Amino acid sequence: MRTLDFKPKMVSAIRNYNKKTFTADLMAGLIVGIVALPLAIAFGIASGVSPEKGIITAIVAGLAISLFGGSKVQIGGPTGAFIVIIYGIIQQYGMQGLTVATLMAGVFLILLGVLRLGTIIKYIPYPIVVGFTSGIAVTIFSTQVKDLLGMTMEQVPSDFIEKWLAYIYNIGTVDLWSAVIGIGSVILIGAWPSLTKLPVVSSKLSVLQKIPGSLVAIILMTVTALLLKTYGGITTIETIGDRFSISSQLPDAVVPELTWETIKGLVGPAVTIAVLGAIESLLSATVADGVIGDHHNSNTELIGQGLANIASPIFGGIPATGAIARTMTNINNGGRTPVAGIIHAVVLLLIFLFLMPLAQYIPMACLAGVLVIVAYGMSGWRSFLAMLRNPKSDVTVLVLTFLLTIIFDLTIAIEFGLVIACLLFMRRMSETTDVKAIYDEIDLNADADMERGNLEHLTIPEKVEVYEINGPYFFGAGNRFEDIMARYGGRRPEVRIIRMRKVPFIDSTGLHNLENMCLMSQQEGITIVLSGVNEKVGAVLRRNGFPKLLGEENICNHIDLALARAREIVETSR
Repeated sequence: MRTLDFKPKMVSAIRNYNKKTFTADLMAGLIVGIVALPLAIAFGIASGVSPEKGIITAIVAGLAISLFGGSKVQIGGPTGAFIVIIYGIIQQYGMQGLTVATLMAGVFLILLGVLRLGTIIKYIPYPIVVGFTSGIAVTIFSTQVKDLLGMTMEQVPSDFIEKWLAYIYNIGTVDLWSAVIGIGSVILIGAWPSLTKLPVVSSKLSVLQKIPGSLVAIILMTVTALLLKTYGGITTIETIGDRFSISSQLPDAVVPELTWETIKGLVGPAVTIAVLGAIESLLSATVADGVIGDHHNSNTELIGQGLANIASPIFGGIPATGAIARTMTNINNGGRTPVAGIIHAVVLLLIFLFLMPLAQYIPMACLAGVLVIVAYGMSGWRSFLAMLRNPKSDVTVLVLTFLLTIIFDLTIAIEFGLVIACLLFMRRMSETTDVKAIYDEIDLNADADMERGNLEHLTIPEKVEVYEINGPYFFGAGNRFEDIMARYGGRRPEVRIIRMRKVPFIDSTGLHNLENMCLMSQQEGITIVLSGVNEKVGAVLRRNGFPKLLGEENICNHIDLALARAREIVETSR
């Protein structure tokens, strides 16, 4: 029995920890904490919860992911990918339902890690990942149009098409000043990296390169909105304080009441959260590995993510996962151990306790601008367009996943994606198994399952057929085998030799097909002889009674013995 694959990187990181490493982690943690602040607020509000819940998630989940995760540099917290699913769960089940669904997702993530499925998650087809990531980006953008332009609408429809029809219908309610703040924020954030690289800035104010554009936009636009309100009499720019009551008090830990009916009703959303969290966190960890030259532990990472998603809702937070942008910020600023992630959580905690009331002055249009940039970064439009040149099957999966995500919801898109992933896997794996008929003689070159002599070939006796299976004998292979046999000549043989020297394993479907083929052959008076069965496959056949079904003498180690046995059977029947 294999032991639990749970080896947090924090344990190994602190063994040879020193002052130099701590200094680098400290600087990285401070910067990442500042970067995470506007994103946590924006993700919280866009998800349909209060802004402090976004920060609490970044604190609690970020701390848990750094302490228990399988990556040295992963930074966890709320992400844009969860916005759509969280908003949908709250609309349908309320905040209590989201809390239960997040707890369940945490349990599912832990189970994935305990069952060592971390590496399997990463093999979900790339078109599916691109499809629903691009779909999420489009959906996030569509949810921010109202706040970005300061439109006056009683309620924004949840349906994608209805939402855009409502925007068109209410286009006359756009507030000019809010639109200036929102669009100005998008332009500033997008242009900030280029501005900080200008010679006059990079030479004298290089420190500005460390400050995220989203934070600069929030500070500048908040000050601008306050000045317009105080000295210009502009009161139409909606702020966080106009919509939410801000609290800087840490919530008590509360475990929600769990009932069987509630759990059954939230299995679908919980699975969606778990799968999306697993994909995004492992993708982030894999990208980080390529930069720092390390290898994360996928199973430990999933367990760490699970613990984070159990802790986060207990303290009033929302689902969390590894965040690629914040993880890369951590790496680029020198972070090399989970200590940087812990410091990032501490920085956010201090901001939450002492500066949170100031968040009430942030314009909603500015936060919408931050999320528009996040959506643009998530869209991966270059990858999307590039994949349209791929085979039709990949393009079909890509487009269907994308459309399902924006027209219906992420739960349906992920369920469809997982089903398609399984079907594609089955199809491609079945194509790896080749079955061929050998008619007159067998070429001895490269044959490893026979006793070599001075012969260059082996002649197949009359009334004997030889079939060779090259690859795993499982679903699909049996049907292909039957098709090959149906096309093999018009005469009925007395012996069928099945060469299995290149069959690495056989599953229950393969066993069932092989048994049926043997029984049907026996009914026709045809003897089956197996050749070159390896030790692993042979053990499976013995456990399932094939020696009794075929006769021990008809299961041969190599083709020489199989052909000799076939000649013996043919001669005996004369």
